[in-house]
Amino acid sequence: MSICTAPTYELEELNNLFIDLTSKNCNQRCSSCYIDFPVSKQVKDFLSIDTIKEALIDTSRDDIYCIYLTGAEPMTHPDFNAILRLCLKRCNVCICTNSSFLNEKKIRFLKKVEDEGTNQIFFKLTLAHYDEIMNDKARYRGNFRQTISALKILGRYHFTSVLSVQNFYKLSQEEIKENFKQIFKNNEMDVVDIQINVSYPNFEDENFSKPSPSTDCMKGRILSSGGVYACPFLSGDYRGRMGSSFKDYSTSINAETDFCATCSANGKTMFAIG
Repeated sequence: MSICTAPTYELEELNNLFIDLTSKNCNQRCSSCYIDFPVSKQVKDFLSIDTIKEALIDTSRDDIYCIYLTGAEPMTHPDFNAILRLCLKRCNVCICTNSSFLNEKKIRFLKKVEDEGTNQIFFKLTLAHYDEIMNDKARYRGNFRQTISALKILGRYHFTSVLSVQNFYKLSQEEIKENFKQIFKNNEMDVVDIQINVSYPNFEDENFSKPSPSTDCMKGRILSSGGVYACPFLSGDYRGRMGSSFKDYSTSINAETDFCATCSANGKTMFAIG
């Protein structure tokens, strides 16, 4: 029996700062979500603005290109708009959302926020299939129509969006891209960049010994209520904890979790958009 050694990844440069506004609060329950939500009650784990301000000061010397507002659903945070404005003063911001908050009124407001400064707001939305029924089975009821509608409105307001396809059904990349291009055409939309990721199964141990040429932990770190972690997958997981704050945190991660194997099988970043 062969023994597989988990690879070690080093932070090369902090270009992507992920901020986990909430780890356990979401207004939806996607059946394929990797987050283990509490069954009986809602956890109040919203990250404070003061903690975010401290992180921005501590990383002031880092060449951060984009701040990602993420979480279970970042737009559930009661101070979301204030946090967005704060982060936009530093650099570009990407909102990683399930799209359920993105109606025309909200998108029009976010455009006004973007126009207050020089940095951009990007959006990252997620689907699992180009077929509405198959997608909603893996996500939540109404997710497909909400997401396509949100992408269409975002395009009208000249936002840059990325569609992350969680390849839950293990389809070929060609099939996914061609069918979504047809959907964009049918809805008279501009073509949206598509990022196809493997899903979240438990991989065999042999995947641990196959280092990925590019991972999120090589260019980024995530701040959450529990401290600094290697990547969004490991936010709140002791195996990915890098330190209590950005004043002093580890730049090395031993990739020993199933999520790390997912990244290895993916072969590229799963959360960063570029």
